[in-house]
Amino acid sequence: MYIPKQFGFEEKAEKIAFMKQYSFATIVTDKDGLPIATQLPFIITDSNGDLVLTAHFALANEQAKYIGENTSLVIFSAPHAYISPVHYDKVESVPTWDYVTVHAYGKAKIVQEEAAKMKALEHMILFYEPGYLEQWDSLSDKFKKGMIRGIVAFDLKVNDLQAQKKISQNKTEIERRRIADHLEKSEDSAEKAIADYIRKI
Repeated sequence: MYIPKQFGFEEKAEKIAFMKQYSFATIVTDKDGLPIATQLPFIITDSNGDLVLTAHFALANEQAKYIGENTSLVIFSAPHAYISPVHYDKVESVPTWDYVTVHAYGKAKIVQEEAAKMKALEHMILFYEPGYLEQWDSLSDKFKKGMIRGIVAFDLKVNDLQAQKKISQNKTEIERRRIADHLEKSEDSAEKAIADYIRKI
């Protein structure tokens, strides 16, 4: 990812927190020279220095065939906002976009064992809707095993993590205040989130 110096951020804990907050991400993998992509919810685990992204494809998704041999890119990106030049002091200014994104690279390992696949699915339930776990536990083993057979679970060990936070750092404090004042009045939650990021500079 192209990251201008003033927009990069290096703190690993901040990157991981962002990934967990915006965990519905896009995984991109090479297929014979052509990029293919799928949007998936991820579980992010940081243990003993290893950052692992866990998710699953539908069994019919051909992308699963390529994630073991090829490096995949997982793009975490959510809050973004159009920034109008009306907020700048100079008349000779152009529109831009503020955003935050994290790119994670790595090769994935398919989870083969049924018990491990079940555990991965239950971790996802605990993260996204803990209240559903009771209903899940009440379902028959036949049903749950049928669901497990219909997915391809995987763990992707991250070997490179890149992040960019472009939130008007190259503008003056007064200009940033104008931008944040405008965005926080929006009904769009993403624009409000960008306003909050700008306020924290």
